[in-house]
Amino acid sequence: MAAKGHTGDRAAYAGIDVGGRRKGFHATAVDKRDVVAGPQQFGGVNDLLAWLGDQRPNVIALDSPRTLAPEGERSRAGERALAKEVCGIRWTPEEAEVEVNPYYEWVVHGRELYGALEARERRLGWTVIEVFPTASWTIWAGARGKKRRARWTREALDGMRLDGMPSRRLNQDDRDSIAAALTARLSAQRQTRTFGEIVVPVGAAL
Repeated sequence: MAAKGHTGDRAAYAGIDVGGRRKGFHATAVDKRDVVAGPQQFGGVNDLLAWLGDQRPNVIALDSPRTLAPEGERSRAGERALAKEVCGIRWTPEEAEVEVNPYYEWVVHGRELYGALEARERRLGWTVIEVFPTASWTIWAGARGKKRRARWTREALDGMRLDGMPSRRLNQDDRDSIAAALTARLSAQRQTRTFGEIVVPVGAAL
């Protein structure tokens, strides 16, 4: 079934998988039940902002660190707590490491998006949160174990039977953007908990 356009009723929740500058962003919007837009890839912040303006989401969830580790540390306290209780996570180091290590280009890119979203937050009425789709998939589908990540998330998503899904084959970034959008919706419904700044579901996606 082809994805539908959003009708403007402010019942949309957006999820964004953040990549480096070459990969860009993958974004999905959901409403109370369906996928209403995406997953769609965007090369830069401005194109994504225009798409979000059309969707008019209540909550926008980014799969990217909102803040960096304190000076002299290699991870954030919330990440360490999440790793102990839910699943493993890539550590976010201090700014000095992020700025010089090319691996963290996606973190820098994500922080640029946070800044752009926060600058428009009051005017457009959306709330911006940080999420970690791997934690969401773990809550919904159980620990991945020895399964390949693609199979694990694909089976979990198939089991949700969401309406409005595109007919094309989805990649992992697409699926993670859907998980982020569903977590944004659960956040609005107060069905999440936080590990530092990271918002994680406490129950089923639907």
